[in-house]
Amino acid sequence: MKNAQLTNYASLTQKKSMFSPIAYTRYLKGLKKPHSMFREGKVLDSLAVKSWEIAPGNTNISPKAYFLEGQLKRITGTAYIDDPKAVMNGRLRVNHEPTRAYMLKDVWMINGFIYKGLHNFRLHPASQVNKKTNYFPPIIVDTEIDNAAIYSSSEGNEYFGLWLTDDCANYSLAASVGVPITSNIIPYSHMLQYESFLEMNPFRTNAAYLKNAVFFDDNWSNNNSKHERFSKNRNKLLSLFPATSHPGVFILRRNSGLSRVMLNEIEIAEQLRDKYGFKIVDVTQHSASEIISACAGAKVLIGIEGSHLFHGLMVLEPGASILVFQPPNRFSGVIKITADMENLNYGFVVGIQKEDNFYINLEEVKRTLELF
Repeated sequence: MKNAQLTNYASLTQKKSMFSPIAYTRYLKGLKKPHSMFREGKVLDSLAVKSWEIAPGNTNISPKAYFLEGQLKRITGTAYIDDPKAVMNGRLRVNHEPTRAYMLKDVWMINGFIYKGLHNFRLHPASQVNKKTNYFPPIIVDTEIDNAAIYSSSEGNEYFGLWLTDDCANYSLAASVGVPITSNIIPYSHMLQYESFLEMNPFRTNAAYLKNAVFFDDNWSNNNSKHERFSKNRNKLLSLFPATSHPGVFILRRNSGLSRVMLNEIEIAEQLRDKYGFKIVDVTQHSASEIISACAGAKVLIGIEGSHLFHGLMVLEPGASILVFQPPNRFSGVIKITADMENLNYGFVVGIQKEDNFYINLEEVKRTLELF
């Protein structure tokens, strides 16, 4: 499979030095800030020579989350959720938008940015881009690609969980219409392992001219097509790591990603191991293979809210449950969105603030597990 793809890439790409100062348009006065890939359907449509619908949208009713009375009153701050009470109580009518494709001509991909005319789209946060070339971007590219398809996004490159759920799901769309392109910046330690498991073989470049480039946008929707593509990726992983049913897994976050320190994380994990037979894995220590193997077949997935939990979300089968420990000053609903799409039970316990950190009440964890 991979050798065939590489041969195909060779016929559609060529080494060719080209000069263009287009990356310096970011410094022109009056220009808007960079667009964020990819929730920019209107902008892409205005630049496209052709656009089409890949999959229709659909509507569903969101389920209620599992949580104890009084939990929502502890919330002092939120992230990526406007109304926690409404979202967590469910019964909301959710409209999932269609998945659309946009073909643009004469596109440049340079140092973590996509350029088309005076528009630029950020693929990577500044922290991932070489500081020197961020201020002095290259003016010479060495690759020309006839038919490219961009599946990676700025959100996916910033948050590992969104890379797994969105970018990896979009890869099959890209591979079906052109050479699947991504940058040669690798932001996650587990990324290359997952690409191998999911049979992803992108063409990596950070200095290319794209004669024709297809982009995708679904405006964060989880329509039926997204569900099907996500499910196919789950099946690929489970074919490599067969599931054997077991009580659950606790994924330790420790100090990975954005800081949200749970003071008794290890203590709670060990209590769940000793009382219920949970497995414990550590994203800062274990490989993707080890984490997936532990998560496959789990009836319950538990951990601090964050991208590391998506290791488990990728392989949980419908009907399984996920219990998220939420920092009171950063309550998020992102994981519930994927849990709802995959027919997983979603529950949470809100922590108790202690200075800049928080801790979780073990009795509340036990009582919430009983709700499942």
